[in-house]
Amino acid sequence: MIGVELRKQVWRLRTYLALGLMAAIPIIITLATRLGGPPHSERNQTQQGLFLLVTRSGINLPIAALVLMTGFLLPVVVAVFAGGAIAEEANWGTLRYLLVRPVSRSRLLANKLAVTAMLAVVATLVIVVVGLIGGVAAFGWHPVVIPVANGGLLVATLSPGEAFGRLVASTFYVAWCMAGLLCFAFMLSTITDAALGAVFGGIGFTIVSGILDAIPPLKTSRNFLPTHYFQSWNGLFQQPVATGDVWRGILIQLPYALAFLIFAWWWFHRKDILS
Repeated sequence: MIGVELRKQVWRLRTYLALGLMAAIPIIITLATRLGGPPHSERNQTQQGLFLLVTRSGINLPIAALVLMTGFLLPVVVAVFAGGAIAEEANWGTLRYLLVRPVSRSRLLANKLAVTAMLAVVATLVIVVVGLIGGVAAFGWHPVVIPVANGGLLVATLSPGEAFGRLVASTFYVAWCMAGLLCFAFMLSTITDAALGAVFGGIGFTIVSGILDAIPPLKTSRNFLPTHYFQSWNGLFQQPVATGDVWRGILIQLPYALAFLIFAWWWFHRKDILS
């Protein structure tokens, strides 16, 4: 059943548009950086961080793309996939026919969730793969220049192989950080028959968490927000490597994902399927 659901989702126009958008941004960054030329000064490069170092190595370009897209655009795409998982079937009037077959509600939810998670991972991979191909084609496969933590204007270098390994780890970290949002939008999709409501609810979840995270008086309370550690993978690209927040970012998603999924299963098993 997962294969059937995956084929159905892959052939949808929405999926093409969403993944096309994920590919378009790295291409735009590549063209803009290539045509715009390198930054004017070494001092400016170091102060502004990895984004202005993309001309040094093509591996820096997918890093810059992840930085730009993790905060909002990638969560929007994940919310679109998750918010429509169940609600769209109900809106089309096909949900009850799926359950007429000898398929339990738990199995239906599990299959829908698995396909949604796959699409979220694919969306993240598209950003990195397209960015890496474009970056290497435009700027070559060179050592990556990274800032030294608390080092002022000091920089260090990573070999291309080491930088690529850290990029792979960062990619799957970013994909995992979408878990809380994905499960929240998926939960809303089991509650409402309006897919747009579930999608906008997921987007609102990210926006509200981001706003709260930007309020300094909340202090350490912000550490428990699902979006607080979205960019913590940047610590992998500094010297010395900072992994503390990466592990916290991995763990913080677990209670959110678990709570939302438990509620989704409970609600869906009690829900009258009329459409």
